[in-house]
Amino acid sequence: MSHKTVFLTGAGGAAVPGLIRILKSKGYRVLAGDMDPHAVGLYTADQGFKLPQGDSPEFSKKLAELCQQEKVDVLIPLVDEELPASAALGSESLAVLVPDKTFIELCLDKYKLMQAFEKAGIPFPRTKLASEGAHDLKFPIIAKPRVGRGSRGVEVFQSIDEFNSYRGTLPSAKDILIQEYIDGLEFTVSVCVWRDGRVQAVIPKEIIKKRGVTQLAVTRKNSVIEKVCIKIQEQLQADGPFNVQLRIDKQGVPFVFEINPRFSTSVSLTIASGFDELNYLVDRALGVRSSQNISWKEGVVLLRQTLDEFITEDKFLKRMKEFTGEGQ
Repeated sequence: MSHKTVFLTGAGGAAVPGLIRILKSKGYRVLAGDMDPHAVGLYTADQGFKLPQGDSPEFSKKLAELCQQEKVDVLIPLVDEELPASAALGSESLAVLVPDKTFIELCLDKYKLMQAFEKAGIPFPRTKLASEGAHDLKFPIIAKPRVGRGSRGVEVFQSIDEFNSYRGTLPSAKDILIQEYIDGLEFTVSVCVWRDGRVQAVIPKEIIKKRGVTQLAVTRKNSVIEKVCIKIQEQLQADGPFNVQLRIDKQGVPFVFEINPRFSTSVSLTIASGFDELNYLVDRALGVRSSQNISWKEGVVLLRQTLDEFITEDKFLKRMKEFTGEGQ
């Protein structure tokens, strides 16, 4: 059994309870952190910690203190706002499983990412800032925050009049991205990359149902998607795990509209398909020769559901007191 410690942030995420169980089954001591004292992962991990907001000045200091205090070997941040500060904590004694800092910063600014795609020859939807207007775009169009995560603040407009009415309500139209809607199948794609820049695996998952996070999806072999994801690594040098979101149009062209520079909530489906990308990269981070077989099965379906967790009231109140100082 391992005596190593792994720390996951974003303990309230849909996939996190499952990831905690998988890491525990491998013998790791698993810690979890979240700003919400009711995040389920805080209670199912070996130890939970309430964290400041990810983009606050206090976050980095608190996380660094916890990693040192708990002798954390591997840190896995799962919240976009936390990625830059978490990446900066990497050292010889602490491995942080995220891509290169430059890649992270690029992906977190969706407009700059699309500009980088244009230079790299990676297909993406026609994109503008809302401040530039939408008169030369083909409707329907998607509007979303230039900096943001998930489906927060995403709007769909069918006409220029609808969009102009919306734009008139914006505090700053420069902070909103608009893109032409690509009619076609949507995919979320796990790309497993190590520090050496070698792509170990590309696992496309066709999204059947999505509500903020993927609810229903199926693994699909697709050489076109694989090629564009490898090209992203070659051109933008992520050198760490990332998730690609794209749609394939009726001509078979994959249009990439977003990259999450971290493990995504669909990592559980990747693992279920036969390739445990999480433990593969944890092994690499710890300098352990991985026993993972880098292969996976097509046609594995994710049916995301709510899984009830049960603990004693004493344990719940004890942890709540640690998080809030109130005990209830």
